Amino acid sequence: MIGKGLIVWSSGAQYEGEISGGYLHGYGTLTTPSGCIYRGGWSMNAQHGIGLKKYSNSDVYEGLWKEGVPEGSGRYTWNNGNMYVGNWKNGKIDGRGVMKWGNGDTFDGFWLNGLMHGSGVYRFGDGSLYIGTWNKGLKDGKGVFYPAGSKHPSLKLHSQHYGDDNGFLLNVEKHVAPIPKARVKRSLSESIPVISRFKSFRQISHTQRTSSLNMNLIAHDPAHDLARDCACDESSLTLSNSFDEDQPEASVKKSSCLDSFKGRRSYYLKLNLQLGIRYTVGKITPVPAREVRSSDFGDRARIRMYFPRAGSKLTPPHCSINFYWKDYCPMVFRNLREMFKLDAAEYMMSICGDSGLRDLSSPGKSGSIFYLSKDDRFVIKTVNKSELKVLLNMLPKYYRHVGDHENTLITKFFGLHRIKLRGGKKVRFVVMGNVFCTELQIHRRYDLKGSSQGRYTSNDKINCNTTLKDLDLKYEFHMDKKLRESLLKQISLDCKFLESQHIIDYSLLLGLHFRAPENLKAFVEHRELVQHQESSPSGDGELMIFPKGLLLVSHEPSIVNTAPGPHIRGNTLRAYSMGDNEVDLLLPGTARLRVQLGVNMPAQATRKLQEEAKEVELFEVYDVVLYMGIIDILQNYNMKKKIEHAYKSLQFDPMTISVVEPKMYDERFIKFLEEKVFPETP
Repeated sequence: MIGKGLIVWSSGAQYEGEISGGYLHGYGTLTTPSGCIYRGGWSMNAQHGIGLKKYSNSDVYEGLWKEGVPEGSGRYTWNNGNMYVGNWKNGKIDGRGVMKWGNGDTFDGFWLNGLMHGSGVYRFGDGSLYIGTWNKGLKDGKGVFYPAGSKHPSLKLHSQHYGDDNGFLLNVEKHVAPIPKARVKRSLSESIPVISRFKSFRQISHTQRTSSLNMNLIAHDPAHDLARDCACDESSLTLSNSFDEDQPEASVKKSSCLDSFKGRRSYYLKLNLQLGIRYTVGKITPVPAREVRSSDFGDRARIRMYFPRAGSKLTPPHCSINFYWKDYCPMVFRNLREMFKLDAAEYMMSICGDSGLRDLSSPGKSGSIFYLSKDDRFVIKTVNKSELKVLLNMLPKYYRHVGDHENTLITKFFGLHRIKLRGGKKVRFVVMGNVFCTELQIHRRYDLKGSSQGRYTSNDKINCNTTLKDLDLKYEFHMDKKLRESLLKQISLDCKFLESQHIIDYSLLLGLHFRAPENLKAFVEHRELVQHQESSPSGDGELMIFPKGLLLVSHEPSIVNTAPGPHIRGNTLRAYSMGDNEVDLLLPGTARLRVQLGVNMPAQATRKLQEEAKEVELFEVYDVVLYMGIIDILQNYNMKKKIEHAYKSLQFDPMTISVVEPKMYDERFIKFLEEKVFPETP
C-alpha cells in the first residue's frame, strides 16, 4: 500500500491518512476501539513528529513525538484539571517545564524521569512560595519558603550560605532580579523547534494542517500566564548535585597512573572500561547459577580478551585504542552482585550506558583515579598491584562475611578488572557501591579514622564537596537507643573481620543531610537536649525527634521504596522509641524513607558553643540524616610494615610513617566512634 487511504481493522480500529510501503507513514489519524484518537505525524507505524492524542480517559497530549512516545516539547492536560507544559523524554516529563495542579499549585523548574529534579519555584494556591532544589522528586532541604502575604523575591538566583563559620553547610538559592515577560514567551515558543528538528521528516505533507497544529500548540497557551508568574531564568537555574558533571578530572602532584591518562587518554580509559565490563557481564550472566567453588577464587579464574580497534569475531569495533582486558574471579563477583540484589542489565547500563562515566577529584593522597556512574550508584577506582593482591587474598573470607551479615557496612565490591595498553602499561580497577547514592542532598562528608595525626583540613581547601577529617568534626550524633546499638554492633563485627585479615588504615565515611538549618537550629541547655523521650517506649503512635524536623513512624513496605541500593541491602531497622518495631523516617513535607543500617538514619547533631562567662552550657542542635560505610579496606598491615622499614632505612621521621597493629587500630577506631561520634545519650 502507498499513498492516502483508509484502513479498518476487525477490532474496530481505523486509520485514515498517508501510507508508504505498507506502513503508516506521513500524516494521519488513528482511532482505537477504546476511544483514543491520535492525529499527527507517523513513521514506520509509530507516532513521530507533531501530533495530538486524546486518550479514552479524556487526557490530552499535544506536542512532539518520537518513535511512539512523547519526546521534545509538549503539553499534557489531565482530566482532573492538572496541566504540564514543557519538555519530555522517552515518554516521561524530563527537562524544563511548568506543572499546574487543579488546586492552584504550580511548579516551574527542572524534571528528570518524571520527577522534580534540580532548581525550581513552587507556588502554592494560597500565594505562598518555595524556591529551592529537588532531588528525584524530594525537597532536599536546600531552599527558602515565603509565606502568603509576604514580599516575594524576584527570580534571579544567587547563593547564600547557612551553617557554621565556614559557611559551606548549605547553599540556599534566593531570587533577586525579574525576568522580562518577553523572555518567558520566547523560551516557551522557541522550545518547539519543529521545522529544524524534523527537516528529514519529508513524509509529512499537508503543510497547512501541521502548521495549524503547531500554532494550536503554542498560541493562546494558558501556561504562558502561569510561566510569567513563576518561571525562572533557565540559565540561572542549575542542577544541585554533590558531584557535578563538569567537575575537573582528578589530579595529584606525585607521579601516578593518573599522569598518563589526562585529557583524551582519560576518555579512552573510560571507554575501555565500558567495553570490557559490557563484555564480561554479557559473558558470565548466561552461565547457570551455582555456588562458588574454591577454584573460582584461584589464579586461573580469569577472563582475558583482546579488543582491537577494528573489532574481531568476539569484540565490537570501537573508537578507543587497542587494549587487553582481564577480569578477575568473574563467577565470584557475579554471585556477589546477585547477593547484593543487583540486576545484571541495570548494572551494565549504569556503567556502560551512553551517558558514560564522570571524573571525580581524588579525595585522598593515593593518586587514584575515581569515576562515578551517571546515576551515582557506582564508584570506580584505580588500585595498585599490592591493593589488588590484598583484595584477591581477602576475597574468600570477604564473600563469606558479606553473606553472613547482610547489614555489613564494609564496602560493596562488584568487579575487579585490569586494562593493559600499548607498551605494557597496566591499569587496575575495582567497582564499588557509592555510599552516598541517596535521594537527599549530602551537605557534608567526613572520613574518620579515629586518629588525630594530620587529620584536619585547611580552611582554604574547604568547599561544599570537601571530604573532611577527624579534627574537623565538631559534632556529636545522638540517635535512638536501638539504632545506636545496631550500628555499633555491626561496626564491631566488621572491624573484627578486617582485623582477622590484617587490614588497617580503614575509615568510616560519614555523610550528613541537614534538615533546614536556618529554621531548625536551636540553642538549648544540655539537659533540655537529652530529655528522656526514650524512657517510655510505645508500640504505636509517632515520636517527634527534637527539634521537630524528623519523624519516626511504623514501617510500611507498600509506601516506602524497598528496592536494594548499591551500598546497602540489609533489613529495616527497629527503634526502641517505637516499641522495638521496624520504622520508617518521615521528613515532613519531603519524603518517607526506609531506615537501614548506614542509610536514612535519623540523629541529632549537637555542637558545644565556645562562649565564655556563661553559667550554662549552650549547644547548637541540628536534625540530620546519616549515611555511612567503611571504606579503604585494602591496606594490609604486613605490606605497610615493609613500607615503614623501607622509609626508616632512608632516615624518614618515624612518626610520619608509623604503622599501628590491626588489633590496636581496631580498638582505637571503635572507641573513637563510641565516645566521640555516637556517644550514648544520658
